[in-house]
Amino acid sequence: MLKKAALKAALKLWNKGGFSVQFWDGEEKSYGEEEPKFKIIFHREPKLSDIKDMNNDLVLTLGQAYMDGSIDFEGSLDDVIAVMFKNQNGDVKKYALDDLRKKMFSGIEEQERKNIHSHYDLGNDFYAKWLDKTMSYSCAYFKKPTDTLDEAQLNKIDHSLQKLLLKDNETLLDIGCGWGWLIIRAAQQYGVKAVGITLSDEQYAGATERIIKLGLQDKVKVLLLNYMDLDPAEYQFDKIVSIGMFEHVGKEFLPLYLNKVNTLLKDGGLFLLHSIMGYNEAPTNGWIKKYIFPGGYVPTVRETVSLFPDFNFYLLHMESLRRHYARTLDEWYKNFEACKDTLPEKYDEQFKRMWGLYLSGCAAAFRTGNIDVVQYLMSKGINNNLPMTNEYMYKK
Repeated sequence: MLKKAALKAALKLWNKGGFSVQFWDGEEKSYGEEEPKFKIIFHREPKLSDIKDMNNDLVLTLGQAYMDGSIDFEGSLDDVIAVMFKNQNGDVKKYALDDLRKKMFSGIEEQERKNIHSHYDLGNDFYAKWLDKTMSYSCAYFKKPTDTLDEAQLNKIDHSLQKLLLKDNETLLDIGCGWGWLIIRAAQQYGVKAVGITLSDEQYAGATERIIKLGLQDKVKVLLLNYMDLDPAEYQFDKIVSIGMFEHVGKEFLPLYLNKVNTLLKDGGLFLLHSIMGYNEAPTNGWIKKYIFPGGYVPTVRETVSLFPDFNFYLLHMESLRRHYARTLDEWYKNFEACKDTLPEKYDEQFKRMWGLYLSGCAAAFRTGNIDVVQYLMSKGINNNLPMTNEYMYKK
């Protein structure tokens, strides 16, 4: 009895997933937090030394026991391996998420709203003068050298949506939806039910007006709120996309953001994260922080990817669009220079010079490789029901 008690204590170490054990005397017992998916069958009583080894390395002990015929497995080996990895992975880094949330909501949220307002609420009429027809204020995707900015922004939207493998009547969330063209096109092209969120009053008004004009109120809606206020009990999404918003989260709140996405995304669901990325971890340069993006922080690839496992995200595909953004900014700068003298008087000469420097300077930064822009496609948990190759992402 001592051996069986010790063995049971060791098997309790595998408390994630679910499996059952049939002992040598016929007794059966289930372990883990889920319904059993496989069974371990003990043909004979193990030695006490085997059980002691089991406490140190359960995988090694069970593997050796299988080799010498002491045990067998009943069920799929995939399920056995899945439970093994669930219980053998190193400790997931713990984050003080509640403390971060309290910090965000103790004045920082209001500051974030002010930061967004200072940049994105300059006026829809202002942005309409130099952006494309879709009002996309993020990196375009130039499939051909001859693509216009209008064409390239539609390319970007379609390229992003293709990666998500959207299906009719699926639910899609766009975190930081801008003026809403991505969720509109997702509804039009794929028949999804889409929700966009933004903190910008101007973007909310512009996107809502578009949705009503197109008669898509039953398929698309925009909410004026912080992503942290979206209630997982009310909203669960098949797919989530976020383009050009991650840079506004702030370095210390990156884990809070990814945890929130995790709570809103269904198991196996896909998440497309599109963000400017720094080359090295460094504070936002002083000029950009003061005049263009107060409160912004550009994360790096290595610090971003290192966070994914902590929130159960499995990276499927990563793509750099650096040169596309340099070209996008060149087009914006050209359009801005062509229209700046027609801007209302409130946009004075100092503002025009500031904005021109911002657009042309950022184009140079992307060209010289000081910053990048990256799209990450990932799944929440393992999803084996996806195409084996990435060719579908680049269809014509």
